[in-house]
Parts: sequence; structure tokens; C-alpha cells
Amino acid sequence: MTLTFNGRAFAALLAVTALLALIALYGAPYPFLRGFVGDVVAVGWVYLVYRTFIRASVGVLAVAALLTGYAVEFGQYLARLYGWQIEQPVLRVVLGSVPDWWDVVAYTVGFAVVLVLALANEHRARNAALRDARARASLRARR
Repeated sequence: MTLTFNGRAFAALLAVTALLALIALYGAPYPFLRGFVGDVVAVGWVYLVYRTFIRASVGVLAVAALLTGYAVEFGQYLARLYGWQIEQPVLRVVLGSVPDWWDVVAYTVGFAVVLVLALANEHRARNAALRDARARASLRARR
């Protein structure tokens, strides 16, 4: 694991940030969208934050994103248990204030989606590199 900057992951992070902002702003009439889908996308957002600045395997970063979601949910549980209140309204919306098992399910679904998308992207990149290598070899053979 090393620190880095991944421009493609950063571009995807900006797009997912915009998507989460849209869900937060316009998703109130749709509880499933704002609650469940928003939490699924949030795990992808955390993955992209990690991917932007840390060079590590997809699995390691996906597990770190999943554990981050679980830690937020555990923090909500502890806050409820001990009567703690988050006074800052934006932070309360971002972190949430009510522990819910459906959030844990959503984080797990988000983890699975991250794995599927990231591994499919790696497979696509590997196939593209293989096609390029074959094309170069074919060009060299023609000369």
C-alpha cells in the first residue's frame, strides 16, 4: 500500500459526489432511494476516496470502505445507547443519527457492487492491454 494520486478515481469520485448530492437534495420523497440506495452509493464513494489516494488492491480498499460504513453504523448505535447528539446539522445528515440494520445490508450490497464494478474494470483493462500487445506483435510480424 502506498500513497498516490489516481486521476481517474478522482474523476469518478467527483461524479459519485454529485450523485450523492442529488440523492440528498431530491431523494426525500423517495425513502428507498435516499435511505438504501444512498447508503449503497456511499460505500462506493468511500472506496473512490481511498482509491484516489491509496494504491492497493481492489479487495483491500473495498473491505476498508465496507468497514468504514460499519464503523459509522456502530457509532450511530453507540450515540443512541449513550444519548449523544450530533449538533451540526450537515454532519448529522452525512453520518446519520439512527442505527438501522438495513443500513448494514445496504453497505454490504455497496461492497458487492464495488467489487463487481472494480473487477470488471480491471478485466476490461487487462483485455485491452492484451489486444494492444497482439496488435503490436502483428504489426512487427508484417514488417
